[in-house]
Amino acid sequence: MAMSLLENWCTGEGLDASHALVVKQVPVETTVRHIEETLMTIKALGRVRVRGRMFNPQSQSLIVLCECSERVHTKTIPLDVPPIEGGELWTLHGPADEENVNPEKRQTDPLSQGSSTSTEEAAAPEMLSANPMPGNSAESIIRAVGELLAKTMRPAQESNVFRRLRAYSGISPTPPGEESLDTWMEQAQLMVDESDCSIREKRKRIVESLKGPALEIAQAVRTDDPDASPEEYIEALERAFGSPESPEDLYFSFRALRQSAGESLSDFLRRVERKLTKVVQRGGITPNLRDSARVEQLLRGATESEILLLQLRLRERKRNPPPFLTLLNEIREEEFQQSVRKKNMAPSARSIVSPGYLSTVNGKGCWRHEPPAMFSIPG
Repeated sequence: MAMSLLENWCTGEGLDASHALVVKQVPVETTVRHIEETLMTIKALGRVRVRGRMFNPQSQSLIVLCECSERVHTKTIPLDVPPIEGGELWTLHGPADEENVNPEKRQTDPLSQGSSTSTEEAAAPEMLSANPMPGNSAESIIRAVGELLAKTMRPAQESNVFRRLRAYSGISPTPPGEESLDTWMEQAQLMVDESDCSIREKRKRIVESLKGPALEIAQAVRTDDPDASPEEYIEALERAFGSPESPEDLYFSFRALRQSAGESLSDFLRRVERKLTKVVQRGGITPNLRDSARVEQLLRGATESEILLLQLRLRERKRNPPPFLTLLNEIREEEFQQSVRKKNMAPSARSIVSPGYLSTVNGKGCWRHEPPAMFSIPG
């Protein structure tokens, strides 16, 4: 049997073919770093390094030889991979691909495979030959097709799940159209925690939202460490433009919060929560004590809403404090009920107009009001 492209290439480069794979349909302008970061999103490959590139004139794309720190098993890696910056899928070919594939489906010439044979067609014989069931029954065919679909169908790439971050420059006071540092950090951290996009894409979104002094800080982080994580960018911006207060200072300022005159309890709770979030992030309070600290500070600082606190029975619930959203909903419901009760209350006093009498003053009639006369019953 003729040696495959992968084996020939690995022999020429002095590589172990069991730790290598060939990537096809790679755009010509793609950088080595982009290729490596895309392939390292596949955990089964481990650390990936590009060892060679070849131009395919038929598909007008690159064929890339990659070396992996982990042993490559074609049944545990996908048939193709989406580039981290978007675009058409790249096809992957491991050590056993050309041994298990019907020659009629995949030609021996490596450069003719890019456009003549689809990924699914090339993989189908391998899937049908794996774990065959006796008799080529309908059940075995259904099973093979199911395995093929499970292997080839992947979730669609994230599309606009998180909108682009609002601009932040680090200038104070905050210019119109920009976010404050606290708001920008909340949005950026939410994107980092919840978005399914790659680390490279998260860094890109963070940097794209920055300008002015904030962009200069991001450029300094990138100069010091080109592979810095998105969290390190956010932390650097907080150190540069955030409050210089220590965790202890933040904790004491949190304990000093008091409800302002005319401020509703729900608004005070939101203010407490914003401050508490900073204290927890800086290590002033451990996360497991967050609910208890919130309720305790609400009882301590809500000097304008004692009756509402009594109705919510928060003192009795200190040992099992509710989370923030539950507490906020309870307070807002009680505030709404109080406003309804005030609207439905009857006036406590009514003004009574005393009867009057018509008199003549300077020949003109006028209506005069007199206070009700006091009568006494003769003895």
